[in-house]
Amino acid sequence: MTLRQLEYIVAVAESGNITEAAKRLFVSQPSLTSAIRDLEQEMQITIFHRTNKGVVVTNDGDLFLAYARQILEQVNLLREKYLHTAERRPRFAVSCQHYSFAVNAFVNVIREFGGSKYDFTLRETQTYEIIEDVSRLKSEIGVLYTSSKNEEVLLKLIRQNNLVFEELFVAKPHVFICSSHPLAGRETLTLQDLEQYPYLSFEQGEYNAFYFSEEILSTLDREKNIRVSDRATLFNLMIGLNGYTVSSGVISKELNGETIIARPLLVEEYMRIGTITQKNMPLSRYGAAYMEALRQSVPK
Repeated sequence: MTLRQLEYIVAVAESGNITEAAKRLFVSQPSLTSAIRDLEQEMQITIFHRTNKGVVVTNDGDLFLAYARQILEQVNLLREKYLHTAERRPRFAVSCQHYSFAVNAFVNVIREFGGSKYDFTLRETQTYEIIEDVSRLKSEIGVLYTSSKNEEVLLKLIRQNNLVFEELFVAKPHVFICSSHPLAGRETLTLQDLEQYPYLSFEQGEYNAFYFSEEILSTLDREKNIRVSDRATLFNLMIGLNGYTVSSGVISKELNGETIIARPLLVEEYMRIGTITQKNMPLSRYGAAYMEALRQSVPK
């Protein structure tokens, strides 16, 4: 296995086509195909499936590419330090539940490292996919919460995937509503106060069990339920239907303006919000910067 072979497979994965990758790398297509075949044989895996339209990365290939990108990033760091050259575009990915502080931290990392070229990814996605993304190194860091209701199941799944959970902060549940909501004038709210209003939550797809829910107290029976897939839609429904959701209470006025507000929910529960990362794997410089930015973005 050589650095050149790793560069080849990353280029093919990004292009989705061996012919295009060969042009980009200034090598012949037969040479590129041969180099990939030799690497697959040496590592005893199939990295790409060949199709009429190009190539598709396999599950094994997805994980192998994640390691390859980390190796190439470390090589680039050495080149920057000792040769004063930067040849590769920086890459970094985060998977998280729908938290504005996670977005703020991501913005800070781009401001610090973005430069003229970068390839960063922020996935606001479902809980199970967050764990899967980090376990397969599709994302370096995941952000999610645990509570007394889901902690046993989630932490077991995290350990089984060779990941570690690190607490950022503990929050009491808050109700998110729009500033024009009939209950906006209240300093605190109860579940009884909210009974007549639509309850908004993020759908979890195939893994829709309550312990994967992004909203705490998801097991309660509510007469009006609306599930959405993105934060913008959820906020629009808060405004249009006087809907509400339950989350940490941390809101970014820079990202969300003054329209969405939080009110403490009077229940005996907590949200332990933290990060998940690969066990025994050092963070990249972008990952370390993101973790520090998270700590700066969350409440004291």
